[in-house]
Amino acid sequence: MIDTPKAEPTIVQVGIKGVCPRCGAPTLFAGVIRFASRCRACGLDYDAFNVGDGPAALLTLVIGALVSIGAITLELTAHPPVWVHILLWPPITIGLVVGALRVAKGMLIASEYRHRAREGRIIEDRSEP
Repeated sequence: MIDTPKAEPTIVQVGIKGVCPRCGAPTLFAGVIRFASRCRACGLDYDAFNVGDGPAALLTLVIGALVSIGAITLELTAHPPVWVHILLWPPITIGLVVGALRVAKGMLIASEYRHRAREGRIIEDRSEP
């Protein structure tokens, strides 16, 4: 029986499942939102990619707006006591941020892998004195 190579996972699959963008093994994360240093299955070096704080900044704005809208809507429609807001919104915010950040970071690293993105560098022309 011939062992056919597996197709690379899609960017969405990498984000949602936390799999390696090259081989599809579930080795992308070493923690909840912390990347592993490399894939244990195929050896892809995850440290070579620079995800940075882009996903965190974007998600802070989007999730902050959604939670604010939810809190204002709840207040204007149901008028709950303040303690309800205190107990309700922090866990919802933390859950949304952590869950969405994991997906967004996975999708960004998969996109960098697909498009062979690397750090920019200046190549100097040393042919002239």
